[in-house]
Amino acid sequence: MSAMGRPPQGPLVPPGNRLAFRLIRHGSPIGTHTLDFKQVDDGLEVRIAVGAVVRLGPIPLFHYRHTALEVWHGGQVAEVRSRTDRNGTELAMQAMRVPAGLAAEGTGTPRYVAPADALATTYWNRQILRVPLVGTQDGGLVHPRVTDRGTEMRRTASGAPLPVRVWQLSGDLDLTLYYDADAQWAGMKFTVADGSEVTYERL
Repeated sequence: MSAMGRPPQGPLVPPGNRLAFRLIRHGSPIGTHTLDFKQVDDGLEVRIAVGAVVRLGPIPLFHYRHTALEVWHGGQVAEVRSRTDRNGTELAMQAMRVPAGLAAEGTGTPRYVAPADALATTYWNRQILRVPLVGTQDGGLVHPRVTDRGTEMRRTASGAPLPVRVWQLSGDLDLTLYYDADAQWAGMKFTVADGSEVTYERL
């Protein structure tokens, strides 16, 4: 990795080449979300794994598994592929760089070409707040409204205080994203189908 923590012409990569989060629901951990970064040739590979299980006592009520690969070359997203198991419903998507933009398709989403500046909903790159987004579950194109909610203090999974900037996404997406003073992804918050809230705490 370069001295600035970037692949050539690419986005900011986290120190240690890894981001990891603990998922919390009703005050209890339900899973993890990890992103591992690797420099390759003139670019970057980001491997993503999410796993969560909601239980009633020992009985699993809901499970979620998601894996994705995001590849950058020459400062642009070159390829995104993912597979998701959402409580037994299988989803998949893929997107590839073509001259006109990102050619994307997925479960229930016919092939289309997203704008050249589109990014995937992998959230680690703060540039997603400024561009159209390709969903990493079904490949659909979304244009969320983004509102800057200012700064606040969050806590990491260890309990350490972490100053963050708060961004609210609404419309096509409904979630809150947090980024620290170094523009690194610091957490997320969203509401799931049963009305409960899931929050991310950085490990």
